[in-house]
Amino acid sequence: MADLRGLPSIERLLQDPRAAALLLEFGRPLTLDGMRSVLDSARQDAKIDAPIPDIDEILNRVTDWLHAATQTTLLPLINATGVILHTNLGRAPLSTAAMEAVQRVAATYSSLEFNLETGKRGSREVHAEALLTQLTGAEAALVVNNNAAAVLLALSALAKRRSVVISRTQLVEIGGGFRVPEVMKQSGAHLVEVGTTNRVHLRDYVTALEESSPALVMHAHSSNFRLIGFTSEPALKSIIDAVHEHAVPFLDDNGSGALLDTAAFGLSHEPTVQESLAAGADLVCFSGDKLLGGPQAGILIGKAALIQKLKKHPLARAVRADKLCLAALSETLLHYLKDGAVEKIPVWQMISASPDDIRRRAQRWKNTLGFGRLMEGQSTVGGGSLPEETLPTTILALDGYQPNQLLARLRCNNPPVIARVEENCVVFDPRTVLPDQDEALLDSIISVTQRNKS
Repeated sequence: MADLRGLPSIERLLQDPRAAALLLEFGRPLTLDGMRSVLDSARQDAKIDAPIPDIDEILNRVTDWLHAATQTTLLPLINATGVILHTNLGRAPLSTAAMEAVQRVAATYSSLEFNLETGKRGSREVHAEALLTQLTGAEAALVVNNNAAAVLLALSALAKRRSVVISRTQLVEIGGGFRVPEVMKQSGAHLVEVGTTNRVHLRDYVTALEESSPALVMHAHSSNFRLIGFTSEPALKSIIDAVHEHAVPFLDDNGSGALLDTAAFGLSHEPTVQESLAAGADLVCFSGDKLLGGPQAGILIGKAALIQKLKKHPLARAVRADKLCLAALSETLLHYLKDGAVEKIPVWQMISASPDDIRRRAQRWKNTLGFGRLMEGQSTVGGGSLPEETLPTTILALDGYQPNQLLARLRCNNPPVIARVEENCVVFDPRTVLPDQDEALLDSIISVTQRNKS
């Protein structure tokens, strides 16, 4: 075993001039932890006759240890996959105005729960409610921290220990293992399934209404799958009309939060929030960070009496939205009110980007790099919206590299770059790369491709 007397003491390390910089940057407690850890590792290595590192090497290892210990894991990155609403990558990026609103509210105190007119306690619920009601025509609105929480709150407040009717075609599981039946069970509601896996008829709902006397009838967005073939499902308005004949409220889990018609952009039609209300839904819930293009949030709109019950329920406080969410959401909604959503919200900028503009951008990438080739490809919306729907794009493909190895190098870059593999090539889709990320993307590609090819 190597002679451990060659290892410097903690005190000796602290006396070295380079330690002063570490103490200043990382603080004394963490720096001492790093020194102890590195010295312990050196002692363990010495047991297998590894050489004793000198003080320079020890301090280098301490510096590496401190940087690793203080590296955050939630990092900004470049999404070159072509998936617009990529759940793993944080879904919708915020507009510039929404980011500025977050910064303004985060950096100081705010009127979150303070009424400036009366000088008394106010409610955080008012900040987005007026915008939502004006935009959608709903009587009232409530914002919680995500759409799963919105569903859970609605069921808990309106149907605990009572029956909720839902079609078997809508008992979905989405990303992360979120299952509609399990959320309903957690709320205390009793699930009443109607129809079959692929077909449900209006008479199925009517029978359930007559036999189970439910507290609520629920309709759920199919999210990330589509039923095709021998299928049947009544129109939403027909279901709602039948439900209202039995004086039962109707909850529509719209999911994607579309306020614009996706068919106008070459996609199939995604049911909009306004259509749910127009069909007569008493409550509509949807996500803030999908097609709405805002922050993570669960939004409930509908009849004032029902929304009021939700606001008063104890669970409402546990799932409420914070000030940063409300700030970003309010600015996002203002884009719609000012008829500027397509121009200002990144999700809609990406969806509406023309094939010619995308191709020109991909060509600029290729010209700047001096290598790669252009391919025709397809972008997807993602995020549980418009399953199997694609948009034409032009992608930059890199040949001659081991795809998995190149993807790994890109992920380890600063900033990380997330791409995809197609035809055994790593490809980059301009549609989902933000305009101000072009230089960083190209620098990353140059950096990682300078290493040895496979």
